[in-house]
Amino acid sequence: MASEEEINLLVIVVDVNPIWWGQQAQREPQFTLSKCMDAAIVMANAHVAMSRNNKLAVIASHCNDSHFLYPPKSEPGSDGTLDDTCCSGDGKYELLSVANKIIADQIKKLMSNIEVTGGSTDTLLAGSLAKALCYINRITKELEVGQEVKSRILVIKAADDSALQYMNFMNVIFAAQKQACDITGGLYLKIPQKAALAQYLLWVFLPDGEQRSQLLLPPPVHVDYRAACFCHRNLIQIGYVCSVCLSIFCNFSPICTTCETAFKIQLPQMVKGKKKKLKAS
Repeated sequence: MASEEEINLLVIVVDVNPIWWGQQAQREPQFTLSKCMDAAIVMANAHVAMSRNNKLAVIASHCNDSHFLYPPKSEPGSDGTLDDTCCSGDGKYELLSVANKIIADQIKKLMSNIEVTGGSTDTLLAGSLAKALCYINRITKELEVGQEVKSRILVIKAADDSALQYMNFMNVIFAAQKQACDITGGLYLKIPQKAALAQYLLWVFLPDGEQRSQLLLPPPVHVDYRAACFCHRNLIQIGYVCSVCLSIFCNFSPICTTCETAFKIQLPQMVKGKKKKLKAS
């Protein structure tokens, strides 16, 4: 059980790339960005309502930007805490309703102000994760004496992975000194029914690590830790690693094709044979 002084911080990163969501709406009209945000807000409300020490942050990951939806930057002293339980006339928790309105207003503002050029469905996931880590670090430094914080980052990812963000993503991962879901003890789940996103969030991702051990959850996805080379995408056990960007290759190359770093090759020194002295006849 968590102590009364322990703060549970949840940072939700939502992929809001409008191009991908527009294509998704054509394929499955019943699951849109609006439906996804509704599910994320349900998850956020449930997390905040579970304890007065729970804190929340929501970040929108766009194709060329990442933006805090909650807490908004304009709110002085906003730290993601809702510590009042007043109910409005319609039975809703008033401050939860205010937070929901802030998130809805911020996402509308973001989608209307940012211009999208081209047809890329990539999202700035590495930048959003960096913002999440910085926010967690700030909250940790602002704790009072004797307080502790448990932090989690929930990523609701829609678009495909982007190879161009590999270096930035790896920098974020190593900045946290941990690798992704499987190594950190987290969970990865590809939602089988997108329309039931809210139910999966409440069932699988709302409980923290201690509570999950007591629940019957979907079996974890087997992770093959063999690396895929950047040149042929083949899984290898032994290869060559760039010391700058950590790209992996199955064959040696003097120049890294990812970051274009040139390596100096040290050739083995030739051992000169000793000349035999000729004996005078």
